[in-house]
Amino acid sequence: MTSSTPPAPPVLPGRPCSIAAALHVVGEKWALLAVRELFYGNHRFDRIARNTGAPRDRLTARLRALEEAGVVERRAYSERPPRYEYHLTEAGRDLAPLVHALRAWGDRWQLPEHPVGLRHEPEGHEPHPYDPAWVCRGCGEEARRGELRVEIHSPGWTVEGPVAAP
Repeated sequence: MTSSTPPAPPVLPGRPCSIAAALHVVGEKWALLAVRELFYGNHRFDRIARNTGAPRDRLTARLRALEEAGVVERRAYSERPPRYEYHLTEAGRDLAPLVHALRAWGDRWQLPEHPVGLRHEPEGHEPHPYDPAWVCRGCGEEARRGELRVEIHSPGWTVEGPVAAP
């Protein structure tokens, strides 16, 4: 599988929804913590295991599932013995907004005394604390709470749920 070819979507119960499909891949704690470590630049299994606190068997299973889903790829760094590093694919790198949003939420509501301290270092400007915002690509404006509306595109479904058969 190439990093640009997404796997077939899973068949899940309930509303057809990209949120449910995404959670099927990255919705387990160890999966997202492994992705966090890859964003931090830790690519080897031992470091990922140490820094996440994940049981080794669970971490192995999560990394395999992330690889099968096209989120990470293994790259050999030793032939004898065979050893691999894990790297984010394009799909994995696209999880950055999710990871940053969880970090910002955790810094505000869960562990404000232990913030991660992410900095934005734009070329030609002074580094400053990173404060993520949702910006609409259509108009360039920041999207604020109350300005977004849900549109359901799944046949047979409305916001309230499945449409009853006539």
